[in-house]
Amino acid sequence: MSWGHDEYMAQVMLKNANTLPPAALWIVRYHSFYAWHREGAYGHLEDDEDREHLHWVREFNKCDLYSKSIAPVDVQALRPYYESLARKYFPEEQLRW
Repeated sequence: MSWGHDEYMAQVMLKNANTLPPAALWIVRYHSFYAWHREGAYGHLEDDEDREHLHWVREFNKCDLYSKSIAPVDVQALRPYYESLARKYFPEEQLRW
């Protein structure tokens, strides 16, 4: 397993978003680990915590990259919603990259 942008974002979340549930970090870290959450590989290495969060990783993946619509997104219409989420969970005065 190598770490890239998914682990980087999980580390930012860990430092800055104390209000997010633990499953959020698992989702960010492991949503691209398809062998685990889609193909069922590595189950013999899971512990109870892995199994608990697997459900949430799978739920998230219903909305992830390969489940998107081909219709273009209205970025300007969605921007206020996502900016409010970012301000709520990552207050700018506390954000540390």
